[in-house]
Amino acid sequence: MVNVLFCPVTFNLAETTRMIEVARALHPIHRSVFMGYEEDYVSLINDAGFEYRACTPSWSKAQRDQAIAFDQGRGLRTPFTAELVAARVDVERELIRELDAPVVVTGSNLTSYISARAEKVPLFYPVPFALTLAQVQQTRRMEFIRGDGWPARAADVLATSAFRWVYTRAPLAPRSFTKVAKSNGVPPLRTAASLLTADRNLLTEMPWELKGFRMPPGFERIGPIFAHIEAPLPPIVGELAAASDPLLYLALGSSADRRLALAAARALGELPVNVVAPIRHYLEPGDTVPPNVHVTDLLPAHQLGGLVDAAVLHGGQGTVQTACATGVPFVGMGVQPEQTWHVRACERRGNAIAVSPKDVSKPRFLAAVRRVLTEPGIRAAAAEVRDAYAQEDGAAAAARLIEAAIGPR
Repeated sequence: MVNVLFCPVTFNLAETTRMIEVARALHPIHRSVFMGYEEDYVSLINDAGFEYRACTPSWSKAQRDQAIAFDQGRGLRTPFTAELVAARVDVERELIRELDAPVVVTGSNLTSYISARAEKVPLFYPVPFALTLAQVQQTRRMEFIRGDGWPARAADVLATSAFRWVYTRAPLAPRSFTKVAKSNGVPPLRTAASLLTADRNLLTEMPWELKGFRMPPGFERIGPIFAHIEAPLPPIVGELAAASDPLLYLALGSSADRRLALAAARALGELPVNVVAPIRHYLEPGDTVPPNVHVTDLLPAHQLGGLVDAAVLHGGQGTVQTACATGVPFVGMGVQPEQTWHVRACERRGNAIAVSPKDVSKPRFLAAVRRVLTEPGIRAAAAEVRDAYAQEDGAAAAARLIEAAIGPR
């Protein structure tokens, strides 16, 4: 038996479920062990039957928000003190040695990029293409500034160029990573890109999403990976699907916020539709939504194909890929550049419409929802994308590469 160590950020839903899918795809001869510092989505790991090691030091909610903002390029302050980084690296190195793990699979758990290298084991990163080093280096427009007119395009080219320099060359990595890397015999991590570039970067994309891009060494496509939560759908979903009004799915993952959740729910209350909305984790006591919006906990969204007529999504790759795989057309409102890239890729494919989160309370948002519910061309494109997804298995492809790296032992 060979132990494979998975190190997701366990308060990131998409990242946690992506690693669960890879672990499921490994041959039974391998033992998958998960570790993490926060408890938010650990229940999904336990429910999938994998061993979980709870580690410290962990973060407060404010520290998590600060770390997410740094990861998404929305802030420069981080909770990565030298003491925290050193402690986490020590914990991870000890666990790698205890398990005799020949590989480590990570996400945006930044200390993995030191601990795995210090233990001289290859680091695998199943990751969306957007905001990787390969994508930022080659993309002319990141769509920081939206618009089709030449002033917007020119301004976005300049903004993208500035971001490229900051991301790939500016020494913006927290000093704690440079200090701890050196003390562990690892080359210092100085740029934002170096914090999130593994030895093997496994791109969870469809072929058309990488068209025109060159894959540098260390980058390869494996295909989509999205959650298959093993749980029954609540009865309300079947009841709403059988009703005469269309059924919408409102999903905002784990990187939106209460304001956007309430704004979207209240806007959809103006339409003659029913809405199933797994947004309970964003709401506070006393928050109200329209009567046609039915709030739930997280759902096994891969089971919604054929039940929901369309979706409204925040643009995270997990929710986008689930909609694509089930043939559900959607309105996407990326709340950060990576999510905008996912939505725009689907819009170009024809199965989605992109809007800004700022449009949620405006007529444009409801017009987009009406279009994905009624336009035959959008629905036909969603069916074509669904058929293409049926030929892909990113988790199995990732598992094959990990097993090849392990080799005979």
